[in-house]
Amino acid sequence: MFRFLTAGESHGRSLTVILDGVPAGLALDVDAITRDLRRRQGGYGRGKRMAIESDTPVIGAGVRHGMTTGAPVAITINNRDWVNWEFTMHPDADVPAQAGGAKREPVTRPRPGHADLAGAIKYGHDDLRDVLERASARETAVRVAAGAVARQILAQIGVRIASHVVSIGDVAVDPVTPIPFDAIAAIPDRAPTHCADPTLEAHMIAAIDAARAAGDTLGGAFEVVATGVPPGLGSYAQWDLKLDGQLAQAMMSIPAIKAVGIGMGPDAARLPGSRVHDEILPGRPASGSDAAKLFTRPTNHAGGLEGGVTNGEDVRVTAYMKPIATLMAPLRSLDLETMRESPAAIERSDVCAVPAAAVVGEAMVALTLCGAVLDRFGGDSINDLRRRHTDWVAQSAARFARVPGAPSS
Repeated sequence: MFRFLTAGESHGRSLTVILDGVPAGLALDVDAITRDLRRRQGGYGRGKRMAIESDTPVIGAGVRHGMTTGAPVAITINNRDWVNWEFTMHPDADVPAQAGGAKREPVTRPRPGHADLAGAIKYGHDDLRDVLERASARETAVRVAAGAVARQILAQIGVRIASHVVSIGDVAVDPVTPIPFDAIAAIPDRAPTHCADPTLEAHMIAAIDAARAAGDTLGGAFEVVATGVPPGLGSYAQWDLKLDGQLAQAMMSIPAIKAVGIGMGPDAARLPGSRVHDEILPGRPASGSDAAKLFTRPTNHAGGLEGGVTNGEDVRVTAYMKPIATLMAPLRSLDLETMRESPAAIERSDVCAVPAAAVVGEAMVALTLCGAVLDRFGGDSINDLRRRHTDWVAQSAARFARVPGAPSS
């Protein structure tokens, strides 16, 4: 079973992820993990916290001399801002006298749209900091680190993943023609909003600037695309094995994501079946690396999934992100100490984090697909995984080559 758990608070000493089920023999590229962490910290509209942090992965277990051992992989990211929060966030009951940082007052004014109030009710906290420190999107840094490992496993069988921002506020890319994977992958890491359309990117930047000037925030949407995904991942046999359901849950677990679409997403609900379903046509000759491409589709409205199972087309998942809950011009709330109306608390935050959320979305798609790949092909080592995938490709090609009229090498 491929799975992960994270721990840590936004202003705590560090964040940690434990990734279980990583096959042995993977030559782990730590620089690639660092690159994804840097990408998550970028994007137009980020706040001052990203100028403080310089996220660097520290491998603590499961890797020896650069190779995974098959044991759980532990990755830690130290918070540089800890020195300014040590007194407030120290785990000891008796805080050491030398602890740094200011003594901050309890947070008692919940922010509309955040977990503050719901978390306080659930766990009985009087100080909302006990909620917001863990509910913070800062936790996603270690998800990105874990996703970078999953991405390296997927690369062993030719799966690649990229993302692009499709809307910020009311500025949106034309949804009629899907952007090809190669065009998405070619977007520079430093692109301010990571939109494939430079003209729209300028409008997105202007919208973020206007929101900042008004003390407001903006949400938007991003699409994650995975190419080279083998058909047959997931299952229609049980509800919880459907891969589209697993992808939707993974994306909805990202803070502020309020909706998820696969392929056409909600647009499929307003069109007739003749304009939604992807016709099935003969594929290319079944030879070499194309052996699994036995069929072709002129369209990919389904987003690479039918009946909860991958069909060999690109997997396309869109996530819709609400505006961030911390407003510099705060909304009305209550002070839980007095139960009187009061402006919501203000925490250091971003104006817009959609480009950063897209990187987190890539990680969650990578983790979900990696789990499905390892479920399908198994293997305790990377060599096992590659061999079983290669054997499956050859068997699939041989099977359909026997069908009269099927393409042959």
